[in-house]
Amino acid sequence: MSTLNTLKLVASQKPTSLPPVMQRRNKLVRRIWEQIELAKAEQAGTTFAPVKFRSYTDKETGARKQVETNKRVKAWWFIADNGKLALSVRFGPKVLELAKGKFAVEVGARSDVVNVLEVVKKAVENGELDAAIDNAAKKLRDGFAK
Repeated sequence: MSTLNTLKLVASQKPTSLPPVMQRRNKLVRRIWEQIELAKAEQAGTTFAPVKFRSYTDKETGARKQVETNKRVKAWWFIADNGKLALSVRFGPKVLELAKGKFAVEVGARSDVVNVLEVVKKAVENGELDAAIDNAAKKLRDGFAK
């Protein structure tokens, strides 16, 4: 027992689930990571195709099987009306409102897309976009209401 006395013991337990706000942040951070990898691949002249698992039922045996397929990742950056490159942040199908009436970030050049995405990722991790993520999640849930 004298060995354990050298440690600081506390009465805490590992949480069984994350709060919804953290789940949403993590989901958006994963999507931003995909966009960063897509931008890096575009700059290098290669393709980025993450793998996802899709399950289906085999018609002959009736057994459920999983097969690897490439996940389609659409770029969040586009050419705006003024002819400049812009980047919008999406949570599911909804575009996030980054500031009052502002839905996109102007990007200087294609080489700056990765840097802008890194800044947005830090903002999400710091909780700066929690209100926008919450609004998008509410709108998404309202679409399922009958």
